[in-house]
Amino acid sequence: MELLAAAFSAACAVDHDSSTSESDTRDSAAGHLPGSESSSTPGNGTTPEECPALDSPTTLTEALQMIHPIPADSWRLLIEQIGLLYQEYRDKSTLQEIEARRQQDAEVQGNADECPGGDDTPEEEEDEEDEELASPPERRTLPQICLLSNPHSRFNLWQDLPEIRSSGVLDILQPEEIKLQEAMFELVTSEASYYKSLNLLVSHFMENERMKKILHPSEAHILFSNVLDVMAVSERFLLELEHRMEENVVISDVCDIVHHYAADHFSVYITYVSNQTYQERTHKQLLQEKAAFRELIAQLELDPKCKGLPFSSFLILPFQRITRLKLLVQNILKRVEERSERECTALDAHRELEMVVKACNEGVRKMSRTEQMISIQKKLEFKIKSVPIISHSRWLLKQGELQQMSGPKTSRTLRTKKLFREVYLFLFNDLLVICRQIPGDKYQVFDSAPRGLLRVEELEDQGQTLANVFILRLLENADDREATYMLKASSQSEMKRWMTSLAPNRRTKFVSFTSRLLDCPQVQCVHPYVAQQPDELTLELADILNILEKTEDGWIFGERLHDQERGWFPSSMTEEILNPKIRSQNLKECFRVHKMEDPQRSQNKDRRKLGSRNRQ
Repeated sequence: MELLAAAFSAACAVDHDSSTSESDTRDSAAGHLPGSESSSTPGNGTTPEECPALDSPTTLTEALQMIHPIPADSWRLLIEQIGLLYQEYRDKSTLQEIEARRQQDAEVQGNADECPGGDDTPEEEEDEEDEELASPPERRTLPQICLLSNPHSRFNLWQDLPEIRSSGVLDILQPEEIKLQEAMFELVTSEASYYKSLNLLVSHFMENERMKKILHPSEAHILFSNVLDVMAVSERFLLELEHRMEENVVISDVCDIVHHYAADHFSVYITYVSNQTYQERTHKQLLQEKAAFRELIAQLELDPKCKGLPFSSFLILPFQRITRLKLLVQNILKRVEERSERECTALDAHRELEMVVKACNEGVRKMSRTEQMISIQKKLEFKIKSVPIISHSRWLLKQGELQQMSGPKTSRTLRTKKLFREVYLFLFNDLLVICRQIPGDKYQVFDSAPRGLLRVEELEDQGQTLANVFILRLLENADDREATYMLKASSQSEMKRWMTSLAPNRRTKFVSFTSRLLDCPQVQCVHPYVAQQPDELTLELADILNILEKTEDGWIFGERLHDQERGWFPSSMTEEILNPKIRSQNLKECFRVHKMEDPQRSQNKDRRKLGSRNRQ
C-alpha cells in the first residue's frame, strides 16, 4: 500500500532553492561586502568560531530596523496571481532540484579533476572545498519556476519582488540569509499554490451539482472525507503566513507559525490520510460501477482549470502537502544559523510535523494491514495445526513463490525432472507460513515458524542449476522440531530480498546505517517508483538514498536520508551521486535535521555528563 513516504521529496538536497542557479549568482553578487568572502555555510565542516554569525546586528537586525512593511495589497495580489496548481509547482520544483544537484555534482567533480592534489594540507584542502560549496562559480541558468499567471513575470523569487529590489536590503544581507529568505518565501508561496488546488477540488469537483446527485452521501463522505476541514486549516495557516510577510520585506521567521499549526491544527490531515484505503477503493468502484460518475469525472477533468490533471491528483493533495511541508521546514533548518532562536523554532516545527506524518503513515498502515490480513486468512487452509493469522500486532512483510529443492544434493538427484517443487511463502513480521498453492486461489499450509527462529544461509555457487539457491532453517517449526529447506529464487535480487526479509542482521536491525556510514554510496531518484511489495521502497523525484546493498541484476537496498526508511528499488529509477564532497554534505545536512529529535537521548546525555562531573 502506498504510504506517505511516497510523497516525500529529497530532504537532504545539496542546494535546494526555487531557482538555484540564478539565486546563487545573485547571492555571490550580494556577498561582495566587507567580511562576507570568508563566510561559510554552517554545517559544511567549519566551526562556529570560523563562521561569522549570519544574524548579527550589522546584517539581519539592521535590515529589519530600516525596511518598512510591505502593503497588504502587494502580498494579497501576489498570492492571488499564482498561476501554477500545486501539482505543477511540486513537479517543477523537484525536477529543478534534480538538475541543480546534477550540475553541482559535475562541477565539483570537474574542479577536482582539474586540480589533482597539491601541497596543501588536508585541513586547508577541506576549507577550500567547503568555501567552494558555499560560493559556487557562475553556472548555466536553470529553467525558472514562474508562480504567476503572467509568463513574463519574474516574481518567482523573494529577491525579485519590486519592494525587495528597491529597498536596498540585498546590499545588506549576506548570501546565506538571502537563501534563507528564499526558503521561507517558498514555504508561503507553495502553501498558496496548494490552497488554490485544494479549493479547485472542492469547488469544481465536490460541490458540482451533478456530482451531488450521482453520489450517495456515504460515498461522497468516503471519497472527499474531511477535505473542508483541511481547506479551512490551510486558509487560516496561509493568512497568518501572509500577515507575517506583511510585517517587513525581510521575513523574520515562519517556523513558529508552522509549529503552532502542526501542534494544534494539523490533526485534520491525520483524519484525511487515514481514510486513504477506503478512498482509493471507493474511487475505483465508482469508476467501474457508475457510468454517470465516470462520464462526469472525465468531463470535469477536461476543464481548462484542471490543466490536464486527473481527479485522483486532487484527491491526494493533502497526502503530498503534509510531507512536502516537512521538507520545506528542513530546507529552512539547513539555512538558519546554528544555536540560534530560529534554529530552535525550526527544530520544534520539524519535530511536530514529524509526529503528524508518522501518525498519518500509521493510520494508512492500520487500515490497509487489517484488510490485507483478513484477505490472506480467507485464502489459507491448514494441513497442520491451525495458526490464527489475524492480529492487531501482525502485518505482512513479503509474499511470493519459490522453488523448493527436494532430495539430497547428488548428481543422481540433479538429473531427475522433479528436483524443484513450487512453494508459496507468507512472511509476517512475527511469523512465517509455508504453503503450496491449490485450486481456487487457495493455499494449503504445511509448515510454519516464528520469524525469530529463522536462519538463512547462502549456498555457494554450484553451477546454473543451484544458482540463486539459499538454505532456510526453522529452528522450531509447527511440529516443534528443526526443519531445513533449500529454496531457489528466480533471480539474485529476489534471493537477496528473501534472505534479508527472513532473517535480518540482528546487529544492525535497530541501528541506522546513515548514522555510521560516513562515505556510503548515494543515489538520487530521477524517476518516481511505486512499491510493488511490502519490502520495497516507494520513491519520489529527488529523493536521496544511501546504498546499503546492490545486486548484479539491477536492484538496490537503500535508506532514504530524510526519513531513514529502508527498502528495495530498481537501480534504473536512480542515478548515483559521484562526488564524495556532495555525499558528505548531504549527510551533514541530514544529521543537523535529526540531531535534536530525541529529547530523551539528550536528557540521558546531560545526566551522564552531570554524573561524571559529580564523580570528579
